[in-house]
Amino acid sequence: MPQNSGSARSHSDVKDARDWLKILSRYRDPDARRSTFELAVTLGPFLALWALAWLALSISPWLTFALSLCNAAFLLRLFAIQHDCGHGAFFKNRTLGDALGRVLGVLTLTPYDVWRRSHSIHHASSGNLGRRGIGDIHTLTVTEYRARSAFGRLKYRLYRNPIVLFGLGPGYLYFLQNRLPLGLMANARYWFSAMATNAAIFVALGAIFYFGGIMPILLIFVPSTLLAAMAGVWLFYVQHQFEATNWESDDDWDLHHAALHGSSHYVLPSVLQWLSANIGIHHVHHLYSRIPFYRLPEVLRDHAVLSDNNRMTIRESFANARLHLWDERSKRLLSFAEARAVA
Repeated sequence: MPQNSGSARSHSDVKDARDWLKILSRYRDPDARRSTFELAVTLGPFLALWALAWLALSISPWLTFALSLCNAAFLLRLFAIQHDCGHGAFFKNRTLGDALGRVLGVLTLTPYDVWRRSHSIHHASSGNLGRRGIGDIHTLTVTEYRARSAFGRLKYRLYRNPIVLFGLGPGYLYFLQNRLPLGLMANARYWFSAMATNAAIFVALGAIFYFGGIMPILLIFVPSTLLAAMAGVWLFYVQHQFEATNWESDDDWDLHHAALHGSSHYVLPSVLQWLSANIGIHHVHHLYSRIPFYRLPEVLRDHAVLSDNNRMTIRESFANARLHLWDERSKRLLSFAEARAVA
């Protein structure tokens, strides 16, 4: 399991986390040529695989389906680029970055302005027990779980079940929930973002249906989007849900400490690291979100001590999927069985 520097936050821990900001600020500037290259080598293969999958319909629907599953990897990477646009980390020109993010939001089924706002709330409140609910995986404390009724505990267990969390949930999130600016319903700006994205998606799907019928939608659009969504939800989960993550009440919570010690370093094979745009180096990203994703490995090369912070392998990440409740006494994320034991 990944380990942080200790179960309790000390003054020196907070100072260390804040001191890293000065060091990491050296890596914050994106390079326009590098960003353009990263976009080209992601969007180009994505469009090419879409075209190949469409052409393959005349050969075999199974070939089309297989190509669409491969294309999910590039769709995931496009979402990562959209993610960097939201942090102002892809282009120095914020207007250009936002425009690109809105276009990519149509491909990822994610209203850009709505997502950017909810994601900024996530960054500003990650690990804060008093500010849960927007842009995070719903997590109860052991005490809160015990205080629920039998039906309430059952609902939470169903929500945290891997079949729901990583199977049904991603489809619901991207195909249905993203169609409305939930949590931001009172603001006209976010309504416009959601409705404009919905309209663009509808036009795109209408054009696909007009020229190719229903099969390109069923065999290319749906499978690639669903698999990318599942992978994205999994990555988001393992970035903050591990045994020694960091949760604190308002009085004890610190933004920088929570960023560094409440986010994992998910160690992936080179190919998966590239396809996920280095998002596994999440502790560095959370501490300084303005660093472009392609500069995150540079940070670890220059500062090896960060490489060992909350380090998590793929095998360890599977084990963490059984942890569901935060124990405020031991400062650990527990399984339901472990929570019963400490009772």
